[in-house]
Amino acid sequence: MEKSNAYGVGLALIGALGFSLKAIFVKLAYPYGVDAITLLALRMGFSLPFFLWVGLTGRKAASHLTRDDWFKLIGLGCLGYYGASILDFMGLQYISAGLERLILFTYPTLTILIGVLFQGKPFSRREVIAIALCYAGIGLAFIHDLGLGDTRSVLIGGALVFGSSISYALYISGSAPMIGRLGAMRFSALATLVSSAVTLLHFSIAQPLSAFIQPLPVYGWGLAMAIFSTVIPVFAQSSAIRHLGAGRASLVGMVGPILTIGFGWWLLDEAISLEQIIGAGLVVIGILIVSRR
Repeated sequence: MEKSNAYGVGLALIGALGFSLKAIFVKLAYPYGVDAITLLALRMGFSLPFFLWVGLTGRKAASHLTRDDWFKLIGLGCLGYYGASILDFMGLQYISAGLERLILFTYPTLTILIGVLFQGKPFSRREVIAIALCYAGIGLAFIHDLGLGDTRSVLIGGALVFGSSISYALYISGSAPMIGRLGAMRFSALATLVSSAVTLLHFSIAQPLSAFIQPLPVYGWGLAMAIFSTVIPVFAQSSAIRHLGAGRASLVGMVGPILTIGFGWWLLDEAISLEQIIGAGLVVIGILIVSRR
């Protein structure tokens, strides 16, 4: 059990690393003039071959999916890597990568609350302590960011990213039983294929096909996002949920904002402060608490 727990924590950390890089890649691509839906379509388009391969290798088992399974997959696919992503990409047009992580990483708390309120899951004292430490750390780490930019941009961007957090929390909460039924790899592939289809449909309605003609660096950042912030973390996160459960996997993933602080400072020249360093320490303590049984 301890070995499985450690393995799950490791997978959740890999997922957090990949998802933390997403905001950095988006910010690096935006100066070239690409819009949110086109960038998301490139991300999902580059990811599509990987998920098709996994989906096709499991087609024999997938043929036994019931109508109810397909409805759930479609709903979760729309919530997860389409709904959560498009709202997040739009929010990043208004706020910094660091502040985006602060707001987006309210999803672990939302995931646990959904489990408690609608799935009959217990709320342990360990989880309460871990949540308190992690959110105190994240809040402290981003205090200086809250005063940056104009209020209107912060409100618009913050609302969009919080909507993304709600959408992703619903996806995480609903994915655990489906992962148990289909397996982490197959579920991730099928749900992301749905997300890709919806994303490309949105793109075809909102943009002409010529919008795919972008400067070369945009393709590079889109491909990096597909591999390092989609394919690898999607499978890692799903496997982590299988080992830890949705709530605990989400809590371990709260290291994400701290990783983004570092990447933002390194690659985007975003400021880093003493408050962020202290906050990082609190988050690490919270993760250590939740990662032990």
